[in-house]
Amino acid sequence: MGQRRTPGLFKREGIWHIDKQVRGQRILESCGTGNLQEAAKYLAFRLEEQRNAEIYGIRPTRTFEQAATKFVQENGHKRSLRCDIGNLRNLMPWIGELELNRVNMGTLQPWLEHRRSENVTAGTINHGLKIVRRILNLASSEWMDEHGLTWLQAAPKIPLLPDRDRRQPYPLNWEEQDRLLAELPPHVAEIVLFKVNTGCRDGEVCNLRWDRECLVPELNTSVFIAPGSFVKNGEERLVILNRIARSACSFMACHDRDKSMNFM
Repeated sequence: MGQRRTPGLFKREGIWHIDKQVRGQRILESCGTGNLQEAAKYLAFRLEEQRNAEIYGIRPTRTFEQAATKFVQENGHKRSLRCDIGNLRNLMPWIGELELNRVNMGTLQPWLEHRRSENVTAGTINHGLKIVRRILNLASSEWMDEHGLTWLQAAPKIPLLPDRDRRQPYPLNWEEQDRLLAELPPHVAEIVLFKVNTGCRDGEVCNLRWDRECLVPELNTSVFIAPGSFVKNGEERLVILNRIARSACSFMACHDRDKSMNFM
């Protein structure tokens, strides 16, 4: 005779899953095994976790992979989400199955050594550390479960590596700026002048449109309204044109026959 199936378990594509109501709360997740006996033990473990959380306030066990999944699901609006997912995929083989309270700089050391062996720069490694730090901070401060408990009691410190290879930015002097502009095609040089004199990022400039220009006769200039969807902080930005930016704008207007076209 085959093993008797435990209520609350079902099999899908060879793996046992839980679908069970417990005191008004639904447990719906994978057991991660195709063995019925192991799945039954895992279900019993999860039921005990639920009871401990409800009666004694003991946090259920959650893995870093579960936390990373929640982070991705909640941040679909982030422009950098694709980069975050890439970093998380790189981290998963090393810390994905670890319980959240076991993720720290000690358990991250094997991943750090592996990345160093690949001759990855400190800056690239820091991108991974930043996403780990962000997830742990959210788990300890904002993510609450149905029992009113945060996912993590306290987040450990995740310091970044010193980035000695990073070149420090510095402003061009007037002579260097003139040399740079002289090497550029005229239309690109005007774009650079516009950016330098407005402080706009690439995405903001490339998505400006002429129909977003507002004249300000009192100041003999005009402004553009950059939509929040193209601004880093997600808020609309007022782009004020000084004399040089206005001149660059006029140059590009002369070369743009269709005023409904994109600014760039």
